[in-house]
Amino acid sequence: MNTRVSRRWLIVALAALTMLPPARADIVATDQLAAPAPVDAERAKVKTFLERATVTEKLKAMGVDSLSVADRVDAMDAEEIHVLAKSIDSLPAGGDFTTTEIIVIVLLAILLIAII
Repeated sequence: MNTRVSRRWLIVALAALTMLPPARADIVATDQLAAPAPVDAERAKVKTFLERATVTEKLKAMGVDSLSVADRVDAMDAEEIHVLAKSIDSLPAGGDFTTTEIIVIVLLAILLIAII
């Protein structure tokens, strides 16, 4: 009887061990751990763009306080941040905006204002 009980426990232990998923230990580079999340990087890109002198002047002309801009950017979700960061990357470097780009920037500024 004692061997029957020990066999049962052995079978239960083996069954439990086979049901556990295998453990993995991959090597992770430091830059992978230290890299900010894509949303955080895009949010920082939007904030630095909005801190430019020409952008702050335009926002002030439209009645947006420069102190509340950072709060509004922080309140935006990941999708809105992604759209803004993508549009910043597509803007020309020399500041020669087309009409559609100006409309997009104005609409994005209105979106920022409408969030609050």
